[in-house]
Amino acid sequence: MLINLLRFGTSLALVATFAAAEFAASPAFSATSDWALSEGGRMRVVALSPDAGGNIRAALQIEPKPGWITYWREPGESGIPPQLTVADGGNVALQAIAYPVPKPLMIGSIEELGYDSAVTLPLDFKVTDGSKSAKLDLTAFIGMCRDICIPFQGNFSLPLPQAGTAGPEETAVLDAATASLPRAPSPDFSVENHALSADGKVLSLTLALPDPDGAAPEIYVTGPSGYVFFKQADAKHDGKRFDVDIAIGRLPKTYTIHGKSWGLVVVQGKRAMETTLAFD
Repeated sequence: MLINLLRFGTSLALVATFAAAEFAASPAFSATSDWALSEGGRMRVVALSPDAGGNIRAALQIEPKPGWITYWREPGESGIPPQLTVADGGNVALQAIAYPVPKPLMIGSIEELGYDSAVTLPLDFKVTDGSKSAKLDLTAFIGMCRDICIPFQGNFSLPLPQAGTAGPEETAVLDAATASLPRAPSPDFSVENHALSADGKVLSLTLALPDPDGAAPEIYVTGPSGYVFFKQADAKHDGKRFDVDIAIGRLPKTYTIHGKSWGLVVVQGKRAMETTLAFD
């Protein structure tokens, strides 16, 4: 499913006004920014001081208002994935963004992936120049949707505390965010086999599931940038073994699967697993 911003604009009556504001940390050297506000909700940044290796644990907290949603990293046909940009000239670099498990959401007649309640995205940063004080200057750009969709931008300037001064509230937020993430594969929850059909239309998966008596899992496959697949077919649940086909539909022209890796998230009950699918 290709993200198509033109379709996003026409089919969902995109409001072209950004809800943008700049927020500095308060008080000085706090590890939490003020909230950036929009019609559809609010967001802020939380961070801890750099560790001895210059690594910074942080998070983007997003709170949609009731009835509003925001998006996963690959939202579907027309959503806006979160985008973070660190200001030029600083001494901090963004290393990674992690995402809790999304859910299918209907926006009009379009099914997308995202969140309809508060969500916290763990962030990893790295200090690039240890001789300077660490400071997060970044822009967060997300989508908020209800009957209309509003691009929401917040500009944050967050001086980081000295080592050892981070408060328990910030630590608790980050620990809870980490705990909400899918886990790595384990012996009882993993991919046993995967194969893409010769015509590129079907991805066949064999999974080991933790609960043989549980419900069929939710499965989200991320392919080339802008493509996500989650429509299941021909599922067979035999104890802890689960065989299923995922409809791929169309891929970019001239795209070849050889040597590529796709992302996979599988959810069964209260457990979630995330891994990559490598293709020879």
